Amino acid sequence: MAAALSYEDLRKQARQLENEIDLKLVAFSKLGAGIKSPVSSNADTVPLLSGEDTFETMSLEIEDLLSRLTQVNERLSEQPVSGAAMLHTLQRHREILADLAREYRKTNSLREIQRQREDLLGNSESFRTDGVNNRRDIYLKENQHIHNSDRLVNEQISIAMETREHLTSQRQSLKRLQTRFNDISNRYPLINSLIQRINLRKRRDSIILGLVISLCTILLLIYTFS
Repeated sequence: MAAALSYEDLRKQARQLENEIDLKLVAFSKLGAGIKSPVSSNADTVPLLSGEDTFETMSLEIEDLLSRLTQVNERLSEQPVSGAAMLHTLQRHREILADLAREYRKTNSLREIQRQREDLLGNSESFRTDGVNNRRDIYLKENQHIHNSDRLVNEQISIAMETREHLTSQRQSLKRLQTRFNDISNRYPLINSLIQRINLRKRRDSIILGLVISLCTILLLIYTFS
């Protein structure tokens, strides 16, 4: 991973890894439930790549993905926390990692139990495990559906919390803007009063100037006709 990834980049990586592990775990559980020990002892009839080999290969792949997801979660925890939504998101990623790791260990344990049972019972009892494997497969599918639904609900809760924080921030900005408008409106009466005084003074000066001109005109007329 890159040395300078942002919070959103790390979160995107975590989601991609979670989805990839989730899909692999579904296939992993189905593979573990469907593996049958080879009945024939003839080496020529045994396939080169058995279901057990595929199971072990997929197990190593899931372990590597879980390790990478753990590293991403650790780097997410090192990011500066900004709000309750981010705390909820970090906690949810940790819970998903724990659920995925628990599901992986559960599938491995079930496969180990199945392997031991097959070793003990042998081929004569193999038909009894078919019904158990089918029921286990159904239970695993139902558990996976419930797990996916829980993840979707938590994602929606996280989105709702982030939206609430954005709305709260916008409301605070609008309140500050309203306060500025009130300050400006409170200053306007002073400006209007000053303009009115200036207009009154101009009107008074105009009246005085008109009276002076009229008086001078009258005096000139009197002087002319006298």
